[in-house]
Amino acid sequence: MTKLKFTKMHGLGNDFMVIDGMNQKFYPDTAPIAAWAQRHTGVGFDQLLLIEAPQTPNADFRYRIFNADGSEVEQCGNGARCFARFVYDKGLTSKKQIVVETAGGVIVPRLNEDGLVTVDMGIPLFAPEQIPFAAVDENDAKSISHELVVGADTVSVTCINMGNPHAVVVVEDINHAPVHRLGAAIESHRQFPQRVNVGFMQIKAPREIYLRVFERGVGETQACGTGACAAVVAGISLGLLGDDKPVQVNLPGGQLSISWQQKPDAHVWMTGPAETVFEGEINYL
Repeated sequence: MTKLKFTKMHGLGNDFMVIDGMNQKFYPDTAPIAAWAQRHTGVGFDQLLLIEAPQTPNADFRYRIFNADGSEVEQCGNGARCFARFVYDKGLTSKKQIVVETAGGVIVPRLNEDGLVTVDMGIPLFAPEQIPFAAVDENDAKSISHELVVGADTVSVTCINMGNPHAVVVVEDINHAPVHRLGAAIESHRQFPQRVNVGFMQIKAPREIYLRVFERGVGETQACGTGACAAVVAGISLGLLGDDKPVQVNLPGGQLSISWQQKPDAHVWMTGPAETVFEGEINYL
């Protein structure tokens, strides 16, 4: 049995077990990730983040994300900020702008002088095959919003891929939204072949929203960076939000600032905090 070093971090309460896989051996396929994720008997986290050497020549690092159930996913916005803070604080890079390879594409986090981290989250994707989402017909495939039959309910969802799949639902009152009931049902809905993250968005003003996110393979979390990006993109695309200035996203764990201009090939920019909680070691192999 060996000891595996890790760092516990969080971004607005969305918490992570971060592992340096460059300077110690770690094999995620054999790691008891789901057991480590347990909050009473393990480390406790929403996702495990793994730092590896890049596989493409222009990237500084490779970044892999594993949900609390052990499943590997493509992207995590809050995790990306913690990733950038981790590699800089640990001396793995002296760069304050880092090119990072992920399963959902290349992202570019930047450490700001005020301690916040800004991440270029890339270009949002809308086509059903890019989500992926199984549209019912040609008209449904061309629409930005889709009517989803969920049990006895018909729910309007806006589908966006932000490196991982999201379905955004606009609600009147975030505090009374059926996040757990509808979130679980939509996450595993047959029209989402790879499951989906589900965001419940309340519009407060043209540049401010409230958001709760039911994350794929995790459940509701305190914050979701890609979910915040998807919600703002959805709101702007539906004409509910303006794109002239950043939108403030109020999540249970705190606030993110999201910027996106509604034009071809425009990137989404996310700014928010990343905090270290503690360092630890755990028995491994």
